[in-house]
Amino acid sequence: MTPLTDPSILSPLGKPTEYRATYAPELLYPIPRQLKRDELGIDSASLPFVGEDLWNAYELSWLNTKGKPQVAVATFRVPADSPNLVESKSLKLYLNSFNQTAFADAAAVEAALVGDLSAAAGAPVSVAIALLTGRPPAAVGYPEGVLLDDQDIACDTYQPAPELLATVAGDEIEETLYSHLLKSNCLVTGQPDWAMVVIRYRGRRLDRTGLLRYIVSFREHNEFHEQCVERIFCDISRQCGPAALAVYARYTRRGGLDINPFRSSGEFSAPDNTREIRQ
Repeated sequence: MTPLTDPSILSPLGKPTEYRATYAPELLYPIPRQLKRDELGIDSASLPFVGEDLWNAYELSWLNTKGKPQVAVATFRVPADSPNLVESKSLKLYLNSFNQTAFADAAAVEAALVGDLSAAAGAPVSVAIALLTGRPPAAVGYPEGVLLDDQDIACDTYQPAPELLATVAGDEIEETLYSHLLKSNCLVTGQPDWAMVVIRYRGRRLDRTGLLRYIVSFREHNEFHEQCVERIFCDISRQCGPAALAVYARYTRRGGLDINPFRSSGEFSAPDNTREIRQ
């Protein structure tokens, strides 16, 4: 599967779409990550982070061999070092193509998803399916950290402004800060994307007022979820020089999918799949 170099060319985003109800893996639309990483000065041969993109799919369905519909939820984990990300609308269209397709069992569906998503991403993608008949649990909660949003601040910058980031004098600390005020816009359609962002670090204390203003500064910025998280990671790394850093965002769902990118310098492991309240 060959990724295209311009997300606006042949992309299904923002265009009228004829939905397919039978299995069609060719609907997946990969986009090279390096397009935006070049803009951030990231060398794909030496990434400054590790991590993954955790997708939750809430509208997965297919037919069993008797034609009876099956319904499930699924999680996909795409490694951050994969050459491509997968455009969200194309993934939704692809998942819809399972609706009227018969599979022997959930394992066969999972195998198809693993093969197709790995081909699109250019690296192994892990998939887990949970049939709703099994009553899969769903956890909703908040990070164990400090909420930034109660600060009474003035904001007037709505494009990413890394110069707002700073540290304050004092000993090195380790802490987790989070905010519900992250909003960006789809790179192609301009539709709003809402998220909770979590920042865990070890190093000189981050100035919380500047950090919150920086988060708010994404409000009119057009970029895919994964790219926003990588931008935040790089900006904090370069402006504040933490000894260890992790950035995690939980984006609200669209079309039955949510995307939750995680990037870490390596010292902090990925969190579990606890949902943000708006998910």
